[in-house]
Amino acid sequence: MPRMARKKCNTKVYHVILRGNAKQDIFLEKQDYNKFTKEIYNTKEKYQYELYAYCFMTNHVHLIIYDKNDKLSKILQSLTVSYSAYWNKKYERVGHLFQNRFLSKNVEDEKYLRTLCRYIHQNPCKSGIGEMEEYPWSSYQEYLEGREIVETKQVLMLFGENKTEAISNFINFHKVNQKREDIGELIEYEMVEKINDEQAKKYIEEILKLENIQEILQYSVKKRNEYLKRLKGIQGINKTQIARVTGLTKKMIEKGMKEKEE
Repeated sequence: MPRMARKKCNTKVYHVILRGNAKQDIFLEKQDYNKFTKEIYNTKEKYQYELYAYCFMTNHVHLIIYDKNDKLSKILQSLTVSYSAYWNKKYERVGHLFQNRFLSKNVEDEKYLRTLCRYIHQNPCKSGIGEMEEYPWSSYQEYLEGREIVETKQVLMLFGENKTEAISNFINFHKVNQKREDIGELIEYEMVEKINDEQAKKYIEEILKLENIQEILQYSVKKRNEYLKRLKGIQGINKTQIARVTGLTKKMIEKGMKEKEE
């Protein structure tokens, strides 16, 4: 995918989402979660960043990272490459485990950081896989019981002047359901990076191995639909944009992507 420069954040705090390729699971058992945790330890030691919150879901990961040395891309590359090598060896597979590029959103103010922490910690409950207070693969318990891989001090300072008061306020804040207008269900959609038509054209040509994207107009319906299926679910490119850069109608694209293989 064409690499676009990420907008630097004044606070150097980022919400990062790592997703399994094609929405596949990236954690199948306890050992996998433990291995990913170990890789976070390793990258923290190597790149000297701070982690403010995390949640490991079955097919994606949320992280809030304070990237004080401006190494975000290297941090995430090191983390995903190391874990992917472990995964592929363990499960005897090849290919990409994660989507080609991580998603990141700048965290520019304290209110957003507070609500973002709550959103991340409430993920297991909202997804129906566990209660926030009991889920073992998030940083929620670290805020209550003590530091492990998360630097809790900066976030707790937003909830009170002393630790006891801060933790109490932190708990009460997390018991409140997230308001849609704060973050809610929109956040992941908002974090999908948008690319312009020229970038989309080059990206699609790269995926389909075409010299000119409009070659697809000359293909038979069957061959064209085979190509369209390969474009399904690409982050940052929607069907309307595919229609613009290929010359196909949106209806043709929708039909091609839905068509079942014989």
